[in-house]
Amino acid sequence: MSHKRIPKRKAAIAAGSVVALGAAALLLPNANASQDGAADDATPRTLKAADASDLAAQLAGALGDAFAGSYYDSAKQQLVVNVVGGDNNTVVVQAKKAGAAVRQVDNSTAELKSAARTLKTRATIPGTSWAVDPRTNKIVVTADSTVTGARWNRLESTVDSLGSGMATLKKSAGTFRTFVSGGDAIFGGGARCSLGFNVTAGDGSPAFLTAGHCGVAAEQWSDAQNGGPIATVDQAVFPGAGDFALVKYDDPATQAPSEVNAGNGQIVPIAQAADAAVGQQVFRMGSTTGLRDGTVTGLDATVNYPEGTVTGLIQTDVCAEPGDSGGSLFTQDGSAVGLTSGGSGDCTSGGETFFQPVTTALQATGATLGAGGAGGGAGAGDQAGGGEQAGGDQAGGDGQQAGGDQVGGGAGAGDQSGAGEQPGAGEQSGNGDESGSGDQSGAGAGAPGDGSGHGAADSSGLTESR
Repeated sequence: MSHKRIPKRKAAIAAGSVVALGAAALLLPNANASQDGAADDATPRTLKAADASDLAAQLAGALGDAFAGSYYDSAKQQLVVNVVGGDNNTVVVQAKKAGAAVRQVDNSTAELKSAARTLKTRATIPGTSWAVDPRTNKIVVTADSTVTGARWNRLESTVDSLGSGMATLKKSAGTFRTFVSGGDAIFGGGARCSLGFNVTAGDGSPAFLTAGHCGVAAEQWSDAQNGGPIATVDQAVFPGAGDFALVKYDDPATQAPSEVNAGNGQIVPIAQAADAAVGQQVFRMGSTTGLRDGTVTGLDATVNYPEGTVTGLIQTDVCAEPGDSGGSLFTQDGSAVGLTSGGSGDCTSGGETFFQPVTTALQATGATLGAGGAGGGAGAGDQAGGGEQAGGDQAGGDGQQAGGDQVGGGAGAGDQSGAGEQPGAGEQSGNGDESGSGDQSGAGAGAPGDGSGHGAADSSGLTESR
């Protein structure tokens, strides 16, 4: 077996980019600090999203049954905590003194979890998903375009049976499927996926996290189309309680910097993993569509893919397309949040997208993330691109999915055009109820810097590819 080491010059390029961007204050603008010394304990504190997530976890334990979820109000930079039991003034005072804004709601966490169990028992239908939205204090149930006829009627009647004010049902124009690819492209078994975050495995060896459906598609992975293997899957979970894989580099001397290559010469240093918060702004890096941003819309989401059910995911409105699986979901201040799993829609029409929480993946695999070792993001920007082609995306469970997921589309990190020379085959064959069509042509679906020479800067200072 041939072994290929990631070129050391990648790390050198990355380091230089970090220094330059840091000096320009382009990538990571200063966020408002927490007002820990507020004179009025009842006044909600101004918090960064990561701090709000930490406070929410603390209050969830402290408030017990009265806690009914929370979300981050990005406009006010405040944590909003839902509580049940309006006469429990002690709970309200406790949450306010901790710095949260408090809102009285009807549905308790226990009631929402009970409703989710009913959905699992009666409405586990391919093409559906559900997650709690603390902003509405309801479960949001989504059905993709394949859920029709008797299956739609069954889903609708199940939602109605939960009672008024417990859940809402909506339709998605796209089709739920896994998205193979991500930050820097990786190739294995004819599939193109993406490296999410570099980590240090429990035995101290360099490794990376990617999507579990990539890990079960191939055992060995390369950083170039038709290149020699550089890493081997150590653990993979999909479907089931997550969608993540730990892949160890074959060469123990591999340099695996803790950063995300965000394209256009931008490098985001990754220092820690963080739990997502509903309402939080997040960024996704993918080898097909480059850098995109959006908002977390739900937590602990259940998604019924054609291959099976996956639980415990983050739901967002960040767009993604086939070729983006496994890629990095992160924050502007350098926290690793998720790994791209799948969803519906594309970066033209939008849609729902789901991510594996990084904190859960780290705990399950025993890996660590951060400056203490290998962690976060792929190397710098000379990853192979140029019209590379993915082969079969995923064998799929029970013969439900097969075929080529995605044509090439610049797998590179920012210095490639990603032309995408061949159309993809039908992404999935369905489960007997539907058939896949040609999923993605890949033309011009390059990584950042795909030939347009233009980007769009959002409010955070990160420059999105277009």
